[in-house]
Amino acid sequence: MATATAVKISPSEQEAALSLGELRAWRGLLRAHACLAKRLDAELERAHRVPMTSYEVLHHLQEASGGRMRMCDLAEQAQLSRSGLTRMVDRLEREGLLERCSCDHDARGSYACLTDVGRERVEEAHVTHLAVVREHFFSRFSETELSVLADMWERIAPCSSGC
Repeated sequence: MATATAVKISPSEQEAALSLGELRAWRGLLRAHACLAKRLDAELERAHRVPMTSYEVLHHLQEASGGRMRMCDLAEQAQLSRSGLTRMVDRLEREGLLERCSCDHDARGSYACLTDVGRERVEEAHVTHLAVVREHFFSRFSETELSVLADMWERIAPCSSGC
C-alpha cells in the first residue's frame, strides 16, 4: 500500500513561492491587525479594565436580543473556541459582568446573559473602542476606500459563513 509523504519546503522556498505583492499584502494584513489589536487592547484595559476579547464578547451580548446568547452562538460570533469562551465567561461572571442563565426550553442549553454592570461597562468601553478605531483605522481611509476594503474582507470571510 502506498503512503503519501509530505513534501518538505524550506522557509526560503515557501517565501519564494509568493510574489512581492502577495508577501507585502499578507504581511501588511498581519501587521495591521496586530498593531490595531494591541492598541485597542491596551486602551480598553487601561480605561475600563476590559481586554479587547472580553469587550467583543460583552458587545455581542449587548447587541443580542435581551442581552443573552446561547454559549455556542456567542463562541462563533466572538470567534473563540467553546473552551476559550467558557474560560472567559467564568472570568466575566466572577467580575459580575455577565451570568449564566438556563434555557427554558432545553435543559442542556445555557446562555450567557449580560448583567446591568456588564451593560454599563460595555457602553463606557464602546466610546473608547470607537475612538481608537476611528483614530487608527477609519481616519486613514476615504469612505470609498473603506467600502472597497469591506468588499474585499467579505470575499475572504462572508458574514453568513462561520470560520
